Amino acid sequence: MAMPPAKGLQHEKNKVLVMGAGNFGSCLADHLADSEHDVLLWSRDGAQVEYFNQHHRNSQYLQDHQFSIRINAIGPELPEASVISGVDVMLFAIPTEGVRETLKNLRPRINPEKLPLFIFVNKGIETKTRALTLEIIADTLGSDVASVATFISGPSFAKEIVKRQPTSVTVASLSMTHAEKASQVFHQPWFRCYIGEDPIGIELAGALKNVYAIATGTADGLGFENNTRAMLITRGLSEMTRIGAAYGASPLTFLSLAGVGDLFLTCSSSASRNYTVGYRLGKGEKLEDIIRTLGSVAEGVTTTKGLHEIVQELGVNAPIATAVYECLYEGKDVQDTARSLMSLPFMRELDLPQKAEGPALNLMKKLGRG
Repeated sequence: MAMPPAKGLQHEKNKVLVMGAGNFGSCLADHLADSEHDVLLWSRDGAQVEYFNQHHRNSQYLQDHQFSIRINAIGPELPEASVISGVDVMLFAIPTEGVRETLKNLRPRINPEKLPLFIFVNKGIETKTRALTLEIIADTLGSDVASVATFISGPSFAKEIVKRQPTSVTVASLSMTHAEKASQVFHQPWFRCYIGEDPIGIELAGALKNVYAIATGTADGLGFENNTRAMLITRGLSEMTRIGAAYGASPLTFLSLAGVGDLFLTCSSSASRNYTVGYRLGKGEKLEDIIRTLGSVAEGVTTTKGLHEIVQELGVNAPIATAVYECLYEGKDVQDTARSLMSLPFMRELDLPQKAEGPALNLMKKLGRG
């Protein structure tokens, strides 16, 4: 069942460059093309580019889907300055670990006098620096670009978006004008956008929920059932909110589509890559074997490492996130970890840190907003 197109829906047509032809980048390119935008889809895989343009299919992702003829694939070289200057929107759908290098290489090709609307849909924390994408943008393209960059996040599986099943997301930016512009680009009867001005909270929620999806998948792999899943989702939301508030984000952001909405989806479906990693861990597989055979990136694995350092730095109580880190990187047995979590003493259920002057404060200063 798909939502029918709306009759008489008017919106501005744009030229859009989607950086990344993976699962999510491809599905968003198709959505945008179906919304009558002209779309370029960049891939670093030359064979994938050639196959896409010949068959209007992705040889690696969503292989059963016939993509819109309004999409033209380009690559594997990065787009030239002439291409970038001709687009209205640049959407980045590449893993967080590759964002910094990509933006550094693109910077000489971007005309600061004719900036496109920058939209980011990746979810994660850069492992080496513990930086959110907002900070990576500031470091590579400057604070002026970071201040107007937009972020889209929410419960949105690619295979359902291409079927035009009803989906809603959060669109956030420090500039509400740019959040509204991004929403206008994406908004359709089957794809509703809600705007906000807490990109830091949106980014944290999108990154952290992957860690808790690993925890929930592990519990399912161990054979635990609905009570346990509900417990982990609820307590995971509590930890995310506590970490986010200590970081400097708004606690309300974690009640949004990008917060509890995405958390619930990712923790309750075998279609989630991060859930799958946890499930296979619960079944006794080794992490190296899981990653090697997964077929796509599970950003929660790398995010867990960055989150562990952030939790320690902030002094936040986050036992589930800590447990996931111990299982992934310290070789702790998942059965023993489950017993340890359930053996913790009782504690106050809902609490927020008294001080919320974490890394967000320094990031705002870097953007000239401190």
